[in-house]
Amino acid sequence: MKPKNCLIFGASGQIGRHLIRKLTKNNYKVTVVTRNLHQKGYILKTQASAGWIDCVETDIFDEKKLRKLISKATICINLIGVLFEENKFNSFKNIHTFFPLLLSKICKEYNIKQLIHLSALGIELNDQPVDSEYAKSKFYGEINVKNNFSKAIILRPSIVYSVDDKLTTQFMTLLNRLPVFPLFGNPKFTPIHVKDLTEIIYQIINKEINSQTIECIGKEILSFKDILQKLLYLIDKKRFIISLPLFVSKLIAVSFKILPKPLITIDQIKLLNACDNVSSGKYKTNFDIGIPSLCNFEEEVEKYCYMWKDAGQFSKKKYN
Repeated sequence: MKPKNCLIFGASGQIGRHLIRKLTKNNYKVTVVTRNLHQKGYILKTQASAGWIDCVETDIFDEKKLRKLISKATICINLIGVLFEENKFNSFKNIHTFFPLLLSKICKEYNIKQLIHLSALGIELNDQPVDSEYAKSKFYGEINVKNNFSKAIILRPSIVYSVDDKLTTQFMTLLNRLPVFPLFGNPKFTPIHVKDLTEIIYQIINKEINSQTIECIGKEILSFKDILQKLLYLIDKKRFIISLPLFVSKLIAVSFKILPKPLITIDQIKLLNACDNVSSGKYKTNFDIGIPSLCNFEEEVEKYCYMWKDAGQFSKKKYN
């Protein structure tokens, strides 16, 4: 059987790399788009056997090249996202709002079988975007996709974790080094492992599900403080976790602006204090459509947390 061609934008991140492996092992040919083939190509090309993956370098706003790529695709998957604005080009509006607008228009033009757009959980409250530029850009990006490609699938995952993430790994690094850890708000999350998220995407493609917004959640509800305490337990450390007033959090975020990659931004603090990152009840979850998350947060992080323990790989496991 001739494999279906999946076109993936944003494939070099943790979700994209896992998804490439999942799809190619299941008879899907993948074309991945990157802005810097020299920098990302060696990572991407190792995610699948030769002949099952093509890597293409292009500017994501080059309509001519986008049309050429999309015209050959059966399924289009948009995973592109940024957590903070590095420059005018990598702004929230460009990446999360304008690019989905352009992509969905071209997908409609070429009558793509499926368009899967990755958004985020916790960006909406009472049918309006929360007070955060990140949330607003994601919210209006969803609207653009729905308006141009009515049968699109919108995925809203909670925080995604794995050994390749920038969440648990960064927190364990900081908890290892800092005697005191500031708590910039204490929202609830339903963290989802990247394996569970890629299984959801694969099943959506395999079952040809369309025209839905799906909230992708893990099997547990954990507060921000719960997550930090679990990470401390796993790396055998004791630290003070101190809740900070909102105005103090914002002052700290302002001081982090000088860093190339700030640890926290004012916009992220607004998002953390806006609402919980859990199922809203407005849309179906992956559990509702028969694709439950199976991974347990503590059990999964335990598999790679030894890198932050004093004894490293020689540390004793906490689980049999």
